[in-house]
Amino acid sequence: MPHQKQTESNDFFEKVFRVTQLIPYGRVTSYGAIARYIGTGRSARMVGWALNTSHKRPEFIPAHRVVNRNGLLTGKLHFGNSSTMRQLLENEGIIIEDDQIINFKEKFWTQRLISHFNHGVTQSAHGVSRSYDFVALMCH
Repeated sequence: MPHQKQTESNDFFEKVFRVTQLIPYGRVTSYGAIARYIGTGRSARMVGWALNTSHKRPEFIPAHRVVNRNGLLTGKLHFGNSSTMRQLLENEGIIIEDDQIINFKEKFWTQRLISHFNHGVTQSAHGVSRSYDFVALMCH
């Protein structure tokens, strides 16, 4: 079973990377919102772990656009130094003070992820489409 667990982990990371690539320039989302969207609502920390490996990927993964649920730059130390994440976000027009996004609600990404993210599941356990779940969760 170790191989199956490794495959599941790789699939999870791939899903995280695909959602993260959809976050538009100048917008942010949270670890928890990504976790809930891909159907693993209690795995926000695993989303962070996945994003911590994103720099090893050949394609660009905008991991700097993912913050905690309060708009705090909790992943800032995983960008080489403590100011890189902040600089990247500020370059995109996001206002940050004391490692927290000031205009968080305004910049929080609420785009639907219907056709761009096709992981083979169109219905959640509650019969609501994943894209709707993601939009509803991100509006809180």
